Amino acid sequence: MNNIRLDSLPKAALDEIPSPSLDAVTITGLVKSGGRIEGYQLSDERIVSRQEGVSLAKAGEIKGVGIAHNGDTEYLKSIPDDSENNNLSSLPTVKTL
Repeated sequence: MNNIRLDSLPKAALDEIPSPSLDAVTITGLVKSGGRIEGYQLSDERIVSRQEGVSLAKAGEIKGVGIAHNGDTEYLKSIPDDSENNNLSSLPTVKTL
């Protein structure tokens, strides 16, 4: 019988879950183009591209997210927990391109 716990499956969809630094920021808003996420607004008010957001998260500078991919494109996903309020899909769009 398979020993995979059902509550661990959402985390298994992430390629990497970086360890955030003590002063890591959070994502507070999304930058979209044609409905696709193209960037992120951070809690320190910076707006960064999707690629820069991935690099910052990998460096431990953004907390609460993991790295996933679709084809050759890496992107950020919320780390699954018991709250939907902190899911990236629940965040407001702050800018459209």
